Amino acid sequence: MAVLNLTPDSFSDGGLWLDPQRAIAQAHELVDQGADLIDLGAESTRPGAQPVPASLEIERLAPLLQALRDVGVPLSVDTRKPEVMRAAIELGADLINDVQGFASPQAIDAVAGSCVACCVMHMQGEPNTMQTAPAYQDVVSDVRNFLALRVAALQDAGVVAQRIMIDPGIGFGKTLAHNLSLLAHLDALRVQSLPILVGVSRKSMIGALTGRDVGERLPGSLAAMLAAVARGASFVRVHDVAATRDALTVWSAIQDASAG
Repeated sequence: MAVLNLTPDSFSDGGLWLDPQRAIAQAHELVDQGADLIDLGAESTRPGAQPVPASLEIERLAPLLQALRDVGVPLSVDTRKPEVMRAAIELGADLINDVQGFASPQAIDAVAGSCVACCVMHMQGEPNTMQTAPAYQDVVSDVRNFLALRVAALQDAGVVAQRIMIDPGIGFGKTLAHNLSLLAHLDALRVQSLPILVGVSRKSMIGALTGRDVGERLPGSLAAMLAAVARGASFVRVHDVAATRDALTVWSAIQDASAG
């Protein structure tokens, strides 16, 4: 899953793809590099980020969703607003990626009557305050229980399991220790054998471990990504598609050889 943020303030690529034509060209480049799907975000959810109006999110998303209908891969929309979900679905989005895990009934209503896929992510708190003092009794159990409850709520509304994936929300209301524990015990988070999406690309946990700035976190991001795949991640959300594709190709070849 390739990240394409249409925002001025995302932590890694904020401001790079505000112009729709540049963003459209970048989407095609990401597909050429090997992206299997593209995740469009029109509101930053980095720690400390402030919310933006739904109308602005839709204004940023609409040109991309319209122009990329034939890009060749599914389009995901990263949003927590039901009105944005509805607009994105009408514009042809294939997946709704909700960082609040469809915690509101309105969000469930927005997707229930459609055929879009749904990514249920865990986040403790709100983006602007989530890193103030995150705390859990047991982070793996707490996150898994939240995901299970939200999956059940979607299913109760008629969303079948084949439409759902889960995401532990690395960096969303978690300390470094929390993030490491979730990645180390990723398979324990599994709910009903649903696919797991993991996003670690360029995040602050990589910086905390390596001392590297955002633009220098590729090696650490690849290491964390491969660790997640080895522990059961089916999807990885990344900024550096070509490098990730190469790393996965080599890793998979070694796995296949060892199995033989």
